[in-house]
Amino acid sequence: MINKKVNSVTEALQGIEDNMTIMLGGFGLCGIPENSIAELVKKEVTNLTCISNNAGVDDFGLGLLLQKKQIKKMISSYVGENAEFERQMLSGELEVELTPQGTLAEKCRAAQAGIPAFFTPAGYGTEVAEGKETREFNGKMHVLEHAFKADFSIVKAWKGDEAGNLIFKGTARNFNAPMAGAAKITIAEVEELLPVGSLDPNQIHIPGIMIQRIFQGEKFEKRIEQRTVRQRN
Repeated sequence: MINKKVNSVTEALQGIEDNMTIMLGGFGLCGIPENSIAELVKKEVTNLTCISNNAGVDDFGLGLLLQKKQIKKMISSYVGENAEFERQMLSGELEVELTPQGTLAEKCRAAQAGIPAFFTPAGYGTEVAEGKETREFNGKMHVLEHAFKADFSIVKAWKGDEAGNLIFKGTARNFNAPMAGAAKITIAEVEELLPVGSLDPNQIHIPGIMIQRIFQGEKFEKRIEQRTVRQRN
C-alpha cells in the first residue's frame, strides 16, 4: 500500500507557486482546510485563481488570502459574507467568475471523473451563458460547461488513513468530496490521521487513489459564519 502521509502542512503544499489554479473545499466556513489556507498566506504566493464555493469572511478562510492580495481571480457561487471581496470586485482589483452552485459542483465532479464537458440547463438565457455553446435536449435549452482544470486541490476531512482514504463528517462533506481527485495533485488535510486498515471500508467516502498527499491538521477553529439560536422561553 502506498503511503501518502507527509509530516507537515509545509511539506504538503510544496510545489504551489504564483499564478496557479487551486481548488479549496468547504461551504462557507464549514469544512475548509484551515491549516492549508494559513500556510498559503505564509508562502506569500500571488496571482492565484481560487475555485471555491465562496471566499470565506473578512478575517478567516479565503478572506485571509484576499487581505494579502494573493488572489487575482475567484471562481465561486456565493460571495455574500466578505466585505473585502466586495470592495476588490467593485474596484476591479479582483476578477470574479460567478457560477451556479450546482454547475460549480458538477464542473468539479466532471474533472474528478475525467469528463471534459457537459450540458446543463442552469444559466441558459443569462450572463452565465454568454459566449458558450448551447443546444436543445428534449425541448429544453442547455449550456455547455467545461470541467475545471486545476493545479492543486486542497480538501479537508474528518478522518483519513495513510493511504489517503477519507471520511467526512456531516455537512463538511460538501464541496470537499467532488474536489478530491479533480486536480493534478490533491492534498487532504484531516483532523485525525490513522494507520492503513483503521477505517471501516464501508464508511469511506473518498478512496485513497484520489489523494496524493495527506497530513494531520491542528488547532481547528471551525468558526460559524452566522450563529443563530432561538430565544429561551
